[in-house]
Amino acid sequence: MADPLLVEWTDRSLRNANSIRKYLLSRFSEMEVLNFENLLREFEKNVSIFPRLYPQSQKHPNLRKAVLYRNTSVFYSHEKNKVIVVARQENPGA
Repeated sequence: MADPLLVEWTDRSLRNANSIRKYLLSRFSEMEVLNFENLLREFEKNVSIFPRLYPQSQKHPNLRKAVLYRNTSVFYSHEKNKVIVVARQENPGA
């Protein structure tokens, strides 16, 4: 099995994550924030080993979309030696 790939987070994806974290802190307990962070760590671990695990985005075929929870998705691209997370999306109404 090949070595895990490097996973890079763009500034935009980090801002998205911080916004979601702040939202969770304002509405829920610290436990929900920890659950969210665990989802991200698990995603990063999986995608570093299996970069094609998640399907291509229908709107942006050069990106893949990982649904982490019913209303939280991560969009990323895959290059030869790394995975680049470009955005996170949360739909609070979903």
